[in-house]
Amino acid sequence: MKAIEISQGIYRVGVNIREKDYLFEGLWPIPDGVAINAYFVKGDKVALIDSWCTTEEYCPVGVVDLEQHPGSYERILASVGITPDMVSHVVVNHMEPDHSGWLGHFFKDHPHVQLICTAKTVPMLRDFYGITENIRTVKTGDSLDLGGGKELVFYEAPNVHWPETMVTFEKNSGTLFSCDAFGSYGAVEEDAIYDTDMTPGKLDFYERETLRYYANIVATFSQPVLNALSALGGLPIKMIAPAHGLIWKGDIGRVVGMYKRLADYAKNGGEKKICLMWSSMYGNTGVAIDTVREALKESGIPFSEHRIPESPTGMVLADAWESKGYIIAMPTYEYKMFPPMAHLISDLKLKHMFHKKVLRLGSFGWAGGAEKDFQANIEGMHWDCLPSVEWAGSPTKETLQTLKDSVKKLAASL
Repeated sequence: MKAIEISQGIYRVGVNIREKDYLFEGLWPIPDGVAINAYFVKGDKVALIDSWCTTEEYCPVGVVDLEQHPGSYERILASVGITPDMVSHVVVNHMEPDHSGWLGHFFKDHPHVQLICTAKTVPMLRDFYGITENIRTVKTGDSLDLGGGKELVFYEAPNVHWPETMVTFEKNSGTLFSCDAFGSYGAVEEDAIYDTDMTPGKLDFYERETLRYYANIVATFSQPVLNALSALGGLPIKMIAPAHGLIWKGDIGRVVGMYKRLADYAKNGGEKKICLMWSSMYGNTGVAIDTVREALKESGIPFSEHRIPESPTGMVLADAWESKGYIIAMPTYEYKMFPPMAHLISDLKLKHMFHKKVLRLGSFGWAGGAEKDFQANIEGMHWDCLPSVEWAGSPTKETLQTLKDSVKKLAASL
């Protein structure tokens, strides 16, 4: 872990979580890891913007060595000519423990440092880390002059994606420290931290991981995201420095445009794509999926496919968020939906996957029930559902033809 100067007097200090089986937020798989970025801004005084997780409670053992080896912090500062007494402030953009887990340890050793945060952060500092002293609350438009031509301006961004969240703008460099906004999964190497360092294929990877991060973490709060984008639209931003993923300096419009597009999916339902999500117990529902695939290919519409529960929910949500059309296939299980699919639908609802066009299909044994359960569980999601296709036992040729026609009708409706 080292400090990398990203603009005159501004440094990024990042770490990567790489543990293969680690679930981000205890839920989401990150097979390619995730970066956690914090930043120092050095004027006459120094501010640390955000921080890291350290304890086993918040991150895997060994991810960050600041707690195990307190000298690391001083070594990082010394490498860029900073002494601990020069650090006057810590800006707490966001209290989620992957960005604040180090604060309790840090504050005990550096009680002179003032914490800058929104009013809603104050009880969280007390409840998470027992910090009640030396706190300054700020609201939109408040600023902090560090001297030496460095001035930080704060903008509240509530519910992007916690209620206390804010972002910080450094006026001299035009750097927006956006915390979780514009973030992505994916480890970031120290010799390739910018969008300008990426090959087209690697940039596509980080954009895909931005979509997945958004669908997993931020989707529920899309309207607050749009509010924040509107509020920040007039700033002369030259660089976006998020708390996860790449730093954007080459094509700011690309990531801002992507974020607006992702947030707009909450209203417009997404792209002209179909997400096929299916489950099968003994193959009576699964046997119909070949017909579904065939009809989708004949329609020419792009589609993704996930078998549930084999596909992790964190992977499914990205395709589900982006797709305007859904095909949901599951058998009846004890007069209800097949439980793994019922759980997925509850996650789709939690993440506000609204305004979709949907076809449901599935088999049953001695009696149905999945359809009634399905309709009850999607109430309030504003889904436009075609008539479901259900059958007892194995599907007949007539059933498969009906199913094929229904799939093509769904594709045409998009």
